[in-house]
Amino acid sequence: MKSKMKMSLWKKIAIITASVLAVMAGAFFIYTGSYYHAEHPVLTEALAQADGSKGVDITPKGNSYVFTPADRKPETALIFYPGGKVEYTAYADLMQIIAKEGYLCILVKMPFNLAVFDMNAAEEYMDTYDTIKNWYVGGHSLGGAMAAEFAAKNSDKLAGLVLLGAYPASDLSSSSLKVLSMYGSMDQVMNREKFEAGLKLMPKEHEEFEIAGGNHAQFGSYGKQKGDGEAAVSQEEQQNTAAKEISGFMSKNP
Repeated sequence: MKSKMKMSLWKKIAIITASVLAVMAGAFFIYTGSYYHAEHPVLTEALAQADGSKGVDITPKGNSYVFTPADRKPETALIFYPGGKVEYTAYADLMQIIAKEGYLCILVKMPFNLAVFDMNAAEEYMDTYDTIKNWYVGGHSLGGAMAAEFAAKNSDKLAGLVLLGAYPASDLSSSSLKVLSMYGSMDQVMNREKFEAGLKLMPKEHEEFEIAGGNHAQFGSYGKQKGDGEAAVSQEEQQNTAAKEISGFMSKNP
């Protein structure tokens, strides 16, 4: 009798556990299934121009895209992590502009559009391109935070870190990394208190740049983001400014 009762109890526990896991899995897929889509046809247009006529060759690598200057062999590269719940191709425009300035850019697709699930994605690419002498990692929002985590653990392999509307959670102050932190003056998504706290974790030689009139979302091409401020500059202008600052940063910090 006791044996049957124990079996019945374990059966109930198993059913309850399975039900809870099913609910959690459902909630996760509902959460990740809702994300910001790249504005059509951002990458379509970029790929149509990938014959080098615009100065950049664009090639797929796995689920990611590589942007290569058509007229030179770059020695410096930027591996870019997309923002949380943002389709990674939304950053194709920004990558194309930077690549046109002479830098290899790798736009990484993240599982479920969340860089937290593949923080070490940069490793794969750093092990592949042996012609690159100077590696930078960077990202937007959550992608920037995860790039900073990767940089904190791999500072000896990197030349620098680029943060767009993002801040580090780990201490980088003792590293020799060069860091560029950029944000829009109208950004109302980024937590300002955490951003200020993150500045204390930066290396001494970090740079901070505010894009006047820029907001959080316009670093990518995915439309308006909930809770964000209204930008006073166009998306194109914000991305051109960001690309210019990133290119200049990498050129003086090889």
